[in-house]
Amino acid sequence: MRWVRLRQPAAEAIVRARAEQPFTSIDDVARRVPELRKDELNMLAEIGALNALRQIHRRDALWMAQRAVRPAGPLLDRLEAIEANSPLARMTTEERMAADFYGTGMTIGRHPMAYRRAEMQALGVTPAARLAHLPDGRLVRIAGSVIVRQRPGTAKGFVFLSMEDETGVMNAILTPDLFERNKLVVVGNSFLLIDGVLQNQDGVISVKAGRVAALAAGAAAEAHNFH
Repeated sequence: MRWVRLRQPAAEAIVRARAEQPFTSIDDVARRVPELRKDELNMLAEIGALNALRQIHRRDALWMAQRAVRPAGPLLDRLEAIEANSPLARMTTEERMAADFYGTGMTIGRHPMAYRRAEMQALGVTPAARLAHLPDGRLVRIAGSVIVRQRPGTAKGFVFLSMEDETGVMNAILTPDLFERNKLVVVGNSFLLIDGVLQNQDGVISVKAGRVAALAAGAAAEAHNFH
């Protein structure tokens, strides 16, 4: 429960109940952990935390979670419900990533950029891990999810971006003019594609941006922003 966005009382109640006896079903979770709210049980289903209880997929778990929180009345309270699979289709990769970021703040599976690596290669994008092996002054194209946006007061209007792909983190520098021309793109998009000049000096690696564009790559973690 360390990375799941649950209230503390609910998380602690799950840990206590699981220590007493392993959960046998989603109904069992709902019954033995009354501290768990409906939206929290749904979130656990969405991020795949309940899949192992019945070897099901996330939409099955959501279907069962919805039924589990409906009051059955005192006569049926203790009966184990039959857990039939839902008629809903499995989540797509994009839907799973969106659920992961919403429920945990990170992707539980592969990084979003990993799913688009073939496309990025066709566009001439250099992965973060390869930048250290390229010479200073090389024209490069980088792409990834923005994890930090900084505009220090002492930097005379320069903007510094940290971006991430499945191979690592890369840094880009935007001049004041370039940032002002592309402010909505830089601030309003989780993924960016940047063309620029590689600066590789004394182990410090960054890209001085010459062009910035939005990249539609799906869900992403929330960035740490200057604004």
